[in-house]
Amino acid sequence: MSRIPSTQALRALESFARHGTVWQAADELNLTRSAVSHQLRLLERDLGFRLMNRIGTRVELTPQGVAYAADIRRALSMISGSATRNAARGITGALSVSCPPGFASSWLCAKIGSFAESFPDVALSVVTPRRLDDVSNPDVDLFIIFGHGTQPGMEVELLKEVEFTPLCSPVLLNRFDGFDRPEAILHATLLHLTDFEDWEHWFRLAGLPVTAAQTGIRFSDMNLVYAAGLGAQGLAMGDEFICHEAMADGLLVRPFDLAIRSPRSYYMIVPPEKAGNPAVAAFRGWLRAELPQS
Repeated sequence: MSRIPSTQALRALESFARHGTVWQAADELNLTRSAVSHQLRLLERDLGFRLMNRIGTRVELTPQGVAYAADIRRALSMISGSATRNAARGITGALSVSCPPGFASSWLCAKIGSFAESFPDVALSVVTPRRLDDVSNPDVDLFIIFGHGTQPGMEVELLKEVEFTPLCSPVLLNRFDGFDRPEAILHATLLHLTDFEDWEHWFRLAGLPVTAAQTGIRFSDMNLVYAAGLGAQGLAMGDEFICHEAMADGLLVRPFDLAIRSPRSYYMIVPPEKAGNPAVAAFRGWLRAELPQS
């Protein structure tokens, strides 16, 4: 095709590819479901190849659609990044960000240098709260929390939904001959963050006695949970988003395919009185561009 498709249609495709449903894309783009469906049909017509398969009432991307959506995501990120870099000129001031320790150490700290390069005149500080969903610090301009996102009077944006699955060191896996079935986990030490809730959900899904999940070691900080897991001290109920690097390096492995969708997610929270701060707006745009979309 010789002309570039409409930006709205491309954004509709990118949002649909990320969420997997028309209604979630419509909510994100502030459009009706029929408007999103119309944009996707027009885009498919303009491109001349099939983007979607319709299976009953469900719609899913074709392999060509998946590949094209990935290209569009990169292109939109490049455009957004260019705008951010140019907008950075002249942005000054102080910015305090509160972030859960696990998110900070395992993801944010490995990326934060690019924000400093893009916004060299912003004095950034990162603090960690005692509670993962704490937004009470009056000195903080922007909060990243792990919770339910119910913060009345605040600007709330979903960053990342989370699935939990058992993760352990290869050393521990070998010690138990590979955990060939879920029942084998009953003989291992479980590692918990503050309470037993996540392991209880997983035991229920695996058909194991829930009371057996109420054993093991509890920690107040996710970094401690992962440190014990890396040290082969037990099995952690792990977040694959946070543990991506450790899994990629073979330091943590996933013995089972069974995962639970956490009732909690990562959210970005901004107090309304801080929303007009140009440094806050810059960090929000940078964070959206950096977060993986799948």
